[in-house]
Amino acid sequence: MVDETAVPYRRVLLKLSGEALMGGLDYGIQPEVIKRIAKEIAVVREAGVEVAIVIGGGNIFRGEGLARSGMDRVTGDHMGMLATVMNALAIQDALESQNVFARVMSALPVNSVCEDYIRRRAIRHLEKGRVIVLAAGTGNPFFTTDTAASLRAIEIGADILLKATKVDGVYDSDPVNNPEAKRYDSVDFDTVLSDKLRVMDATAIVMCRDNGLPLRVFDLTRENAIVQAMTGENVGTVVTA
Repeated sequence: MVDETAVPYRRVLLKLSGEALMGGLDYGIQPEVIKRIAKEIAVVREAGVEVAIVIGGGNIFRGEGLARSGMDRVTGDHMGMLATVMNALAIQDALESQNVFARVMSALPVNSVCEDYIRRRAIRHLEKGRVIVLAAGTGNPFFTTDTAASLRAIEIGADILLKATKVDGVYDSDPVNNPEAKRYDSVDFDTVLSDKLRVMDATAIVMCRDNGLPLRVFDLTRENAIVQAMTGENVGTVVTA
């Protein structure tokens, strides 16, 4: 249980990469991973935090990668957006299995399986205690789901943007290739941009900076990490102005 009076956030946006859903698989969705994510979100919802999720599609298709293989970039990006809809439906199902009301909202019209993203309707769902899963990025090619996460977080008035990754924060270099890499407990947006730290793409970082939206990067693979991040514990790296 989480003490509601100790939770500093009223509304959060969680950015999940498609790769985060793979777990130990090479492709697709590992049921144990998505079930754990849903359980942790259920704990946070019980504490009264309003939760929005932006999901990527890299576990199925990545438009930029398809373009490098010779496919038209716009076509590849549209395929990637549809992959995020598939992931969003899987998250919705996992949440509902934990008795959490959830709605999938897509930036691309896919009316037979989910709602269109409409800002006022999204906020209304949050106010009614539903988790919203936002799919299809911004609905436009050439924009990453990182940028979509920043945009949606600002639009719905989130208190913080939480980016779940496979590393435990922001480093000054790639910790996989450099065992001496330094991890930041906190860092400012301008340093992220000037030092080209691999946090999110530059457009997403600038949007967060210019709109005063703090960002926390944390390790999704750790047990209970989502609960800790959403309840204000000092996990990962916080990026602020």
